[in-house]
Amino acid sequence: MKRTVISLLFVCVAAAFVHAAGRKAVVLQTTAGDIRIELYDETPVHRDNFLKLVRSHFYDSLLFHRVVRNFVVQAGDPGSKHAGPGRMLGAGTLPYRLPAEVRLPELYHKRGAVAMAREADEANPRRESDACQFYIVWGKLHSTAVVEAERERIDTIGGGARMLDEMFETYRKVGGLPQLDGLYTVFGEVTMGMDVVEKMLDAETDDYDRPLYDIMIISARVEE
Repeated sequence: MKRTVISLLFVCVAAAFVHAAGRKAVVLQTTAGDIRIELYDETPVHRDNFLKLVRSHFYDSLLFHRVVRNFVVQAGDPGSKHAGPGRMLGAGTLPYRLPAEVRLPELYHKRGAVAMAREADEANPRRESDACQFYIVWGKLHSTAVVEAERERIDTIGGGARMLDEMFETYRKVGGLPQLDGLYTVFGEVTMGMDVVEKMLDAETDDYDRPLYDIMIISARVEE
């Protein structure tokens, strides 16, 4: 029996490794360093849209225009290309939205998660994602009370959404943004370069959270 259990465990681990290894990945070469992002197959619309934009060189020369310490770094505003110093950014986009692909509890806002930005609920009640602006989660360590409150909120969402114990402990001991779960689509995760994200978060910013010294995506490529 023990040998059978070990064999089954090995098969499960191997299957998980194959699944992760089969994911498409994108590498962002930035002025702060390289960031590698694996894209989730569970969010095919967001995955394919991101791959399309990367392959068309859409992100080349765009800025990380929003940096909020202990929260996120954000990029993808087409108006940030060659934007002069002090210019307020964040409103630029492309003329379409992506349908929400929220997948709780499988995909959540742990530290290193990559998600799409969107307009507020008042203008966007279906919580559709922006076509091109994305953010990388940093977040802080949360108290047990805060995570418990978020767990209760998530339980009211329905559709199978819930906070697993693994998520609970991640938010307490690793970091992330549980307050965004169920509200924005997580479609990937950083597998290399969180040190680069941490470096970005140390940047001095203006009143609009734009770094005083530009952090640029020099180029983005699909890892083939």
